[in-house]
Amino acid sequence: MSLMDATKTEVFDLPIETEPMEARLAEALPADDGWQYEPKWDGFRCLAFKRGDEVDIRAKSGKPLGRFFPEVIAFLRGLPAERFVLDGELVIETGGSLSFPALQARLHPAASRIAKLSQETPARLVLFDMLVDADGELLLERPLSERRRQLEAFYEVQASANLSLSPVTLELEEARAWLSASGNEATDGLVAKRLADVYMPGERAMIKVKRLRTADCVVGGFRYQSETDAVGSLLLGLYDADGKLDHMGFTATIRNAERAALTKQLEALREPPGFTGRAPGGPSRWSTERSADWQPLRPELVVEVRFDQVTEGRFRHGTKLLRWRPDKTPSQCTFEQIAAPVRMPTAK
Repeated sequence: MSLMDATKTEVFDLPIETEPMEARLAEALPADDGWQYEPKWDGFRCLAFKRGDEVDIRAKSGKPLGRFFPEVIAFLRGLPAERFVLDGELVIETGGSLSFPALQARLHPAASRIAKLSQETPARLVLFDMLVDADGELLLERPLSERRRQLEAFYEVQASANLSLSPVTLELEEARAWLSASGNEATDGLVAKRLADVYMPGERAMIKVKRLRTADCVVGGFRYQSETDAVGSLLLGLYDADGKLDHMGFTATIRNAERAALTKQLEALREPPGFTGRAPGGPSRWSTERSADWQPLRPELVVEVRFDQVTEGRFRHGTKLLRWRPDKTPSQCTFEQIAAPVRMPTAK
């Protein structure tokens, strides 16, 4: 711990190195009694500390975030409450929806760039738990049901455009409906918390269930495995409203036993341009020259993949290959598959 952090440990009502309570991944929501369900927000998890004019926000890694979000420090300092420790998620809204890339853009070394972005795309804090209330009372040993009541009362008093309250439900069927909502939304699943549980810093005492959906995609290209002549990943595409094939992401979950035969099949289909709309990007800091080079294919093959979320028109993470779809024509693989039929509730 730095000297500055040691000083702040004495200033705030909880040590600055306090870790947020964590969640473990499960395949389904718990169905027994006594649970609270809430969205799993797609932002930067943090704890927000305040006492008097001293304010700090910390990532769950323990790293300070205040430098990258000066507007958050400013609005927390301006809240009527003189002290608190809050658990929440930093999010940024652009074009009417939340944007994770806009958050990542804040992690920039240039203070001038951060200052500019803080004005153009200000962040807000979505609250879902309270560790210290406005009177300086520690709430860690209180059950979640009581902490939530305290948080709601706190939020009603602390008026700010930069502060939101995460919605919750105690109804399993409503939670399941939320979970079936589209991966285009600002959340990527649900978190379940026991109403009787105390706050356990650093422990995986909550349950998270990610939203998983499927889509039929055209294989518009592939990449070789690094330093081999075998296919390493398939590049996936969907047709837009103008009939152009846009690159959506990739899948690398190819069985080793199938790799040699699949490589021959793909090499026989090599033909530019592969993607007629948005094409795969170039090398990244993690890729080698060989792995970044992609091979375009005639748009003949269709695969069904499982994905968790779509961000700015692309699969946020790698997908899982479920099966080949010879019964599907490539023209059926459109963006309409990932339209949002159900919307998650928004934070207040």
